[in-house]
Amino acid sequence: MTKSLALAALLLMNCATALADPGYYVVTVYDNQGEKSIDFRYWTIKYPGRAETIWPELGFGYGVTSRWYTELYASYIGSSLSKLNLDTWNWQNDYLLTQGQYPFDLALHSNLARAHDSQEGYTLELGPALQTEVGRLQLNGNVFFERSFRSEYDSPTQMKYQWQTKYRWKPALEFGLQGFGELGPWNHWSPRDQQSHRAGPALFGSLPMGAAQTIKYQASYLTGSIYGRHGNMFSLRLQYVF
Repeated sequence: MTKSLALAALLLMNCATALADPGYYVVTVYDNQGEKSIDFRYWTIKYPGRAETIWPELGFGYGVTSRWYTELYASYIGSSLSKLNLDTWNWQNDYLLTQGQYPFDLALHSNLARAHDSQEGYTLELGPALQTEVGRLQLNGNVFFERSFRSEYDSPTQMKYQWQTKYRWKPALEFGLQGFGELGPWNHWSPRDQQSHRAGPALFGSLPMGAAQTIKYQASYLTGSIYGRHGNMFSLRLQYVF
């Protein structure tokens, strides 16, 4: 009986971790001082033979200085728009450490998430975000570390990565590729069959809406492994900037 309970607890912990983080958006670094934005994000996970899970998110962002961007947003989870539950409150901060003095830009990214369920505690994500350009091609590469605390199920610090290539064809339509992965504990990666690696095509663009107002969008479709299981993901992000 004890072994059965332990196995059930382990499975629940793994499921909770898998549902918490595989829909990340690529963090990019740029100067947007004085800009305010209403930010809508929507992403999904679909495993073969299982119902789709969706995560809508809504937030407000602000470029405090030429180096510092901050955003507060709420994340919801459910099997459909009519069956959503509040999942986390999030506070994201990105701080530019360089501004053009090198061939690349470097930022420090952080995101503090407070679970709606108090037993799940807090999660802190922290790490460097890199960006460079080669002609019209923009390249991004990020490595983040995530740690849960004040949680019923504490876990070791996890390591993740993000990458993106984007070809700047026209302001209204840019295209490229995105990739994400979760490797497991930062100092002892999980076995390959328990890791996550997924990638796919992405579209981007910005549409002027009047004086100092813009709609920015990005959408991607990813496929690959999500904690050792094959799955597909769709993500959409719309920002009204003013």
